[in-house]
Amino acid sequence: MTNFETADVFKDLDVNDDPYSYFEYLRGKGPVTPLALRNVVAVTGYDEGVAIFRDDENFSAIDSTTGPFLPLDYDPSLDIDDQIARCRQENPFANTIINQDLPDHNRSKAILNGIITPARLKENEAFMHTLSDQIIDEFIDRGTFDAVSEYGQPFAQLVIADLLGVPKEDHGQFRDMIGDPAQLPGALGGDFDFSKNPFVGIATYFATYIQERRANPRGDVLTRLAQQTADDGSLPDVMEVVAVATFLFGAGQDTTVQLFTGMMRYLAENPGLEDRLRENPALIPDLVEEVLRLQGTVKSTFRYVRRPVTVGGVDLEPGMHVMINLAAMNRDPKRFPDPTTFDIERKNVRSHVSFGRGIHACAGGPLARAEARVTMERLLPRIRNIRLNEAKHGPAGARHFDYLPNYSLRGVSEMQVEFDRID
Repeated sequence: MTNFETADVFKDLDVNDDPYSYFEYLRGKGPVTPLALRNVVAVTGYDEGVAIFRDDENFSAIDSTTGPFLPLDYDPSLDIDDQIARCRQENPFANTIINQDLPDHNRSKAILNGIITPARLKENEAFMHTLSDQIIDEFIDRGTFDAVSEYGQPFAQLVIADLLGVPKEDHGQFRDMIGDPAQLPGALGGDFDFSKNPFVGIATYFATYIQERRANPRGDVLTRLAQQTADDGSLPDVMEVVAVATFLFGAGQDTTVQLFTGMMRYLAENPGLEDRLRENPALIPDLVEEVLRLQGTVKSTFRYVRRPVTVGGVDLEPGMHVMINLAAMNRDPKRFPDPTTFDIERKNVRSHVSFGRGIHACAGGPLARAEARVTMERLLPRIRNIRLNEAKHGPAGARHFDYLPNYSLRGVSEMQVEFDRID
């Protein structure tokens, strides 16, 4: 096992496969701990992390997805905000909604909020029911399926495609757009190539959709997306809308796919849980929240220090990268008693930070929760005796999975599930 004192969280496969042990090592050193590499400070404390999330004056989100591999070498003789602005100009991916600061973030958030309305989510949920049944039909007779590639990915992709109004005739192309994990932001080693990301192709689709709907409006979702205004009432540039739509398409997938695999694992390893949920489906949202707390997809996100500030007794200076470890915050014993125990009756479970906090709190959280709930509602009446394939993943107590090689995201590349069909 890696020596945590010298471990490089951005390269080490052992830390990648078991981040929780590493985070507990850091917690033992304090809620805010400077690392001996890349000018990074790690945060494991719940209160400290939330404080940073809510401080948009002293921290920038420009490095949210890249962490210390952001192409920005701080020069203390120059204005830091000017340096951040130049970095955005040189690297377009540093100006997506998740990386934006105020006031630009509010403009993009207004576009996003115009897409994810309560009415649209309600329409989208009806589609989820039909889609879930269709995908389950594809494997129900086999008694086995891969929770990642055979359910999670196609379900998440097509749900968002429907939410955004993608024509059904294009759903097949979107279902096939799967990214190479080695090229996702946060890939171990920091050597990720955005040009190889499939969302570049997805952006091309949306640019065509938006331009066509602005020229020839129709009574459809894409037209509403094309006509969505920013917070000041202006009509955004086409690429502003495309950036928001593409971000939603990409960000919403990882969360939902890995949330689904987490639910499958807890169902398989907690005898009686599936029967309990069938008897009382009202408990399904509680299952979703506890899985989000214990197995949230985002292990860590980042902030760039803009002004001198002290957090958790540690002085932070401009140019530092702060690694906010959501997975550690969700297991902070000061916030969650007996934090490693799976408990769907946990009273304060909804205070987890798997969707972040502050202005960058994930706007897709309600969508991910609905997808997870609908999945359980459609799946549990059709299958029982849910278990993991031991030939592939080993017996209970000695499981093994292939994890995404990523210092930001937590997820498995596959999960082979076996079950008995309910006739």
